[in-house]
Amino acid sequence: MIKPCVTAAMVAASLLGAAASWAADGVALATVAVQTAGAAAADRASYDGVVEAVRQSTLSAQVPGAIVALNVKAGDRVRAGQELLRIDARAANQSAAASAAQVEAARAMMNVSSKDYERQKQLFQKQYISQAALDRSLAQFQAAQAQVQALQAQTDAAQTQSRFFVINAPYAGIVSDVPATLGDMAMPGHPLVVMYDPSAMRVSAAVPPNSPASPGANAPIQLEIPALASNPALITPTALKLLPSVDAATHSAQMQLALPDKLQGLAPGMFARVWLPAKGAAAGSERLYVLLSAVVRRAEMTGVYVVGAQGRPVLRQVRLGQAQGERVEVLSGLDAADKVAADPQAAAKVR
Repeated sequence: MIKPCVTAAMVAASLLGAAASWAADGVALATVAVQTAGAAAADRASYDGVVEAVRQSTLSAQVPGAIVALNVKAGDRVRAGQELLRIDARAANQSAAASAAQVEAARAMMNVSSKDYERQKQLFQKQYISQAALDRSLAQFQAAQAQVQALQAQTDAAQTQSRFFVINAPYAGIVSDVPATLGDMAMPGHPLVVMYDPSAMRVSAAVPPNSPASPGANAPIQLEIPALASNPALITPTALKLLPSVDAATHSAQMQLALPDKLQGLAPGMFARVWLPAKGAAAGSERLYVLLSAVVRRAEMTGVYVVGAQGRPVLRQVRLGQAQGERVEVLSGLDAADKVAADPQAAAKVR
């Protein structure tokens, strides 16, 4: 009966020791307060956008056939008019050759009719034949001419269709995707090559319908593309356009902002952030900031360690905005009363 009591006492002492140790770790953990900016500083609001090409094309075939030549791959730069792929056109070429042969045969018959008509005119002038015989000869000649014109039109159509079996680049650009492979059966409307023009890029974002349609002098409209580490953090668009239509589901309008030509490394699909004057959007809201050194980045997750009332840190995911010196704005995930661990590595060791 004594041993169980001793064992219970030892377990209780161990738990109290662990709790004391954890509490000691929690007390020793340095924290920083979430910095706030009043309504006067909330002069801008951010909206998520995406980089897209002004000219982006999905090329497909106009005629069915097997792909016999594939000359490009994703990432290749192509010039205007360059051959991208070729579809088996043997049947179409043979049809065009047959049409051309029919034109030659019809032209030979027309020449015979023309000579016969000339002879008939001479005989009519000497009154050896009647007017009806001359008219029949003229009708045969005119029918031969019409036959040549009809067959020539068919030949031109066959030759034009034979050119549909070659897919050429409509402009100079970059091939972003080639969903087809050599030997595939190309069908009309089925995508074969996707390309875009890198010389003209823009950012498209969903914004409130009452957003400014032109940049202001006091609160300019700016862009941020985090993937462009070598470029300035904030980019001034060269032009912008607010589309007049409003989405019925999100009640937002689409804004298109042209990017400067000097930017390098842009690709369609990159994440972008649009900073607009907060008038009519989020004016009067309080903005929160944390130190950049307190931010934890793990793969696609961005968060901070929030220290609770008992001193225990908990990793919380946050959504960050624009960085300003050693601090960064927190768009969501934190409150002004939260305490953030100053050293995320030390907070991660606390159990």
